[in-house]
Parts: sequence; C-alpha cells; structure tokens
Amino acid sequence: MTVDIVIYHNPECGTSRNALAMIRNAGIEPHVVEYLKTPPSRALLESLIARAGIAPRALLREKGTPYAELGLDNPDLDDGQILDAMMAHPILINRPLVVSPLGVKLCRPSEEVLDLIPGEQRGAFAKEDGEQVVDAQGQRVVQS
Repeated sequence: MTVDIVIYHNPECGTSRNALAMIRNAGIEPHVVEYLKTPPSRALLESLIARAGIAPRALLREKGTPYAELGLDNPDLDDGQILDAMMAHPILINRPLVVSPLGVKLCRPSEEVLDLIPGEQRGAFAKEDGEQVVDAQGQRVVQS
C-alpha cells in the first residue's frame, strides 16, 4: 500500500523514534523531515497547526528548550508571538507531528500515530521502554 505520511521528527526524541517505528511497522516508509535541520516555513507551520485543530500553544515544547528564558509561559502572549518564537527557535516545536491522509496530529504519546496509519500493523510492536503497543495480531493494545 502506498500512503503518503510525513513525520516532523527529531531523532534525539524517543517519542518521535517510537512513532516513526510504528509507521514503518505498518509497512509504510514515511517522508521524514528532521525539522531542526529543515524547519517548516511559518505558513506551513500555521497550516499544520490549523489542520491538527490545536492552538499554537498546544504545539509548544517546554522541556529542553528556551521556553522559560523566553517567557513563553506568559498567558498574555498571542498566537503570533508564540509562532514567532517557534520560527526563531525550532526546538520549541513539539514532536512528532504527523501528517497522513487521515489527518494531522501531535503524536504524544507516540501510539497516537496509530490513528493516522491506514491499514494494519504488520506485527507486534513495543516502544523503546518495553511498553507493548501492538500485539502479535497487529491489534492496538489497550492500556488499563
């Protein structure tokens, strides 16, 4: 099955690596955009945020970023100011952001990507920490 999926990926991020591996576990080779090396344009980022149905603040990453130093916790900042910060510091863009024919989603936790993958997983899948996400029949494991 040929499916166009794009993942805005940071190879240093375990959540991003897990989402990428689940896409590949479905037999799909996505277009991988290492957004720290090739940041999206402002227009593309605005489009992705709109298509995901979230506010720019919901895509803002705090951990391991200049979030605090830039005062991005200020609730008075508008969407434009948050986007300005993301454009100046792409590390502020949370990941992985995945685009598929089924939608656009920030896949945190990584198993959220399963909602964007048409078809079935090809077999069992466990995240890097050992958590089982897909069973041997390719079905999503529901965590209690």
